Amino acid sequence: MRVDEDDGWGDPSDERPAPRTLVTWDTARSVLSRNDSPDLPFDRSVNPYRGCEHGCVYCFARPSHAYLGLSPGLDFETRIVAKPDAARLLAHELARPGYAPAPLALGANTDPYQPVERRLGITRAVLEVLAASAHPVVVVTKSELVLRDLDLLAPMAERGLVVVLVSLTTLAPELAGRLEPRAAAPHRRLAALRRLADAGVPVGVLTAPMIPGLNDHELERLLAAGHAAGAESAGMVLLRLPHELGALFDEWLAAHYPARRRRVLGLVRDCRDGTLNDPRFGSRMRGTGAYADLLAQRFERAIARLGLSPRPRALETRHFRPPTPGPEARATAGAGAPPADQGAVARGAPTRQLELFPGPRRG
Repeated sequence: MRVDEDDGWGDPSDERPAPRTLVTWDTARSVLSRNDSPDLPFDRSVNPYRGCEHGCVYCFARPSHAYLGLSPGLDFETRIVAKPDAARLLAHELARPGYAPAPLALGANTDPYQPVERRLGITRAVLEVLAASAHPVVVVTKSELVLRDLDLLAPMAERGLVVVLVSLTTLAPELAGRLEPRAAAPHRRLAALRRLADAGVPVGVLTAPMIPGLNDHELERLLAAGHAAGAESAGMVLLRLPHELGALFDEWLAAHYPARRRRVLGLVRDCRDGTLNDPRFGSRMRGTGAYADLLAQRFERAIARLGLSPRPRALETRHFRPPTPGPEARATAGAGAPPADQGAVARGAPTRQLELFPGPRRG
């Protein structure tokens, strides 16, 4: 039986054509990224995709598309670069002599469960490698598609190998639809949190980003909603506007919230030493000044009242065993393979077109 239900996203008056997504292959030789940032709780990550269909206007990763000769604007959300060999490459790197395991972030830059993952399954293949080698992982997403992989995540959780962090920016459908036009609605993210928690997977809520004068008044409600859905930890990140993102966000404010534009940008500058972005370690995630300090105090008091931890639970590394050719081959079988109707695409060729399909798709 089918029951039609209005999830609050549809707008019959909006007849604008949906954006179309072009996916291309990335033939990189390495997939494991390293960082030495004191602001991050991990020193390694895997990002199966470059660019993100969710189209979040605030995404700090947008400027990275310029390195590909693409725009941080529409290209970032409609021209996605997929890494079909990510699982195979990861298995190879984990099997290197002397590799020392530590929690790996999956989706630190762009969402590993964005809509195209439904077709390609690259993130799942990566998870299969991590599960087979008992390697700890922190998954960061705002998509309910993560529930597809509960059959992997729940057993990993039993061994202390995984934490899932779900990003929650606002509870207001109208604001969410403008900020994150093709991401899962807030209530669906909360439902995903609950299902993960009920399955025994440790979960946390990320109130990120907090945008002064736009969504920061929701901070306590966001944390309470996450806690009610089963989150045991919480994090907060102040809006970052690096490089071209400052101008993009300014244009977005002018189009959607013109009356708030000057105040929002003014508050951002108050938190960033008079600029729209402060890249310095120690302040880039939380900002500086009275407004940023007040936001941090509100966060600390709210999580203390709710009993939320300011950091995810520690993960196990003692179970790790380097991948072997058997598990690697099984985990990567079919990963990144073109759909049946796209068989003409060559995997070994340079980055090239994979598929073209219409959006929007809410992940």
